[in-house]
Amino acid sequence: MTDTTPRIAEELHFQTHDGESLFYRHWPATGATRRGAIVLFHRGHEHGARMAHLVDELNLPDFDFFAWDARGHGRSPGQRGYSPSFGTSVRDVQTFVHHIGTAHGVAEQDIHVVAQSVGAVLISTWAHDYAPKVRGLTLASPAFKVKLYVPFARAGLGLMHKLRGLFFVNSYVKAKFLTHDPERIASYESDPLISRPIAVNILLGLYEAADRVVADANAITLPVQLLISGADWVVHHKPQHDFFERLGSAVKTKTELPGFFHDTLGEKDRAPAVQSIREFILQRFDEPAVPVDRRAAHLSGDTADESRALAEPLSPLSARGAYWAMTRGGLRVGGTLSSGIALGHATGFDSGSTLDYVYRNHPEGKGPLGRSIDNTYLNSIGWRGIRQRKIHVEELLRIAMERLAEMHREVRVMDIAAGHGRYVLDAVLAVLASPVKAASILLRDYSDINVRDGRALITEKGLQDVAQFVQADAFDRISLASVTPRPTLAVVSGLYELFPDNEMVQRSLAGVGDAVEDRGYLVYTGQPWHPQLEMIARALTSHRQGEAWVMRRRTQVEMDQLVEEAGFRKIDQRVDEWGIFTVSLAVRTGR
Repeated sequence: MTDTTPRIAEELHFQTHDGESLFYRHWPATGATRRGAIVLFHRGHEHGARMAHLVDELNLPDFDFFAWDARGHGRSPGQRGYSPSFGTSVRDVQTFVHHIGTAHGVAEQDIHVVAQSVGAVLISTWAHDYAPKVRGLTLASPAFKVKLYVPFARAGLGLMHKLRGLFFVNSYVKAKFLTHDPERIASYESDPLISRPIAVNILLGLYEAADRVVADANAITLPVQLLISGADWVVHHKPQHDFFERLGSAVKTKTELPGFFHDTLGEKDRAPAVQSIREFILQRFDEPAVPVDRRAAHLSGDTADESRALAEPLSPLSARGAYWAMTRGGLRVGGTLSSGIALGHATGFDSGSTLDYVYRNHPEGKGPLGRSIDNTYLNSIGWRGIRQRKIHVEELLRIAMERLAEMHREVRVMDIAAGHGRYVLDAVLAVLASPVKAASILLRDYSDINVRDGRALITEKGLQDVAQFVQADAFDRISLASVTPRPTLAVVSGLYELFPDNEMVQRSLAGVGDAVEDRGYLVYTGQPWHPQLEMIARALTSHRQGEAWVMRRRTQVEMDQLVEEAGFRKIDQRVDEWGIFTVSLAVRTGR
């Protein structure tokens, strides 16, 4: 028997990472036993109350419901339609889901997400970048490509953003083109919380994130239900179909809804669509989860095929071969003027020496021209991502050290491939003013140059009493396992990204798992995406005797599974604005 009594929402707030207090609604389950939770994400310009009708229409009394107002929307603070970045809003999703777990006791694996339009792109990006373990996703008319109608509008907006800075674009869409439901049309036109402007940085960020996620949808392995509105005036259909075909999910369904406008979940005749969502949710909770094992992704799959293709030499007579030959020639010329490029040629563009130079971020070269070239080199998107990765590594190291101190445990740090060790030493120095003290710091690296320069850095920073640097192999399980005293905090930053073979990574992580004490921590990095893979492979050399620097991306799912296999559980994560580098914090739980 269906309970027709409308549920009443609690009105609450949660804190974002940067101190904003975002508004959300919570409808507690009305059944005898709570099975899980449904989290609703509204489309652009709107707010959580616009999806509140689904709480009763889905008729799932054994589930809590949650719906936020994204920052800059509804009753949440900020300029209307604005967020510091699209990546900031994606991180808000991660923070919200974490808050639901801590404040309401709903485990991540007991959550199903329902998202629409821009909200669906946020959730797709979150699923790609953070690899959450929610039960499933329902995505309604994801706005992977908005119909701007004006030729070259996207390029024009990008140029205007560079010239003018922040400005806002008003939505051209009238309510009658969103839905056929007269009540929804009227409420949209009269709702004072509807926000028609959208900040240009968010509109451009939406496009960039959507391009990346659609192209790399194979990285998403969660169960996905995709609903496509057949008469959508707002977004293009093709990217939605491409996304579905590329999904790496073991369970995925696609439903096309003829005649539906863009407001899929608010259409006049939405009952069959809502019923299909209800059935999909119940199936996910009734059936055992179907995990997709990515630990052998180095042998087959998208990233393996991609790296093999990049390793294939190009004919010098082909257009692409000639293009990359000219690029290499340009870099050789640049290396005669730019100190950073010269260092990359000498030691490898992936070497510890190069990374330390990138971290310092001080252009050097012969004269003004050399310094200008070096500045351009240091500000390439890859190096900007590397510097952001350093910030995130240091942040999670500090969090781990503070947690150990709160448990009255010694902070014993081990970095298995430290390069020069700058990020570890900087993180330790940042907490010296607090009650947190490092009992020992062990830096290891295979390169004698890195060991030499790392020891000099230890002396420069005055940490000789607690820090030592030794030459060692990060892939030698026995060597790692025999470290004494046993570390309570291990670090692996920027290492595994350089090696495509997961068997090597598994051996290394097994050694780390053997070494770290139970309830100790691991900070590890990943590279699920990179926009310059071909340039790096065709034009840059690695530290391995001048070989081409060919990288195989590891999706976040793959990296997390390898870490779990070694006896760790991920508890926190950071990702840069471009989705290139991730940094994660895991706790040692045993195997």
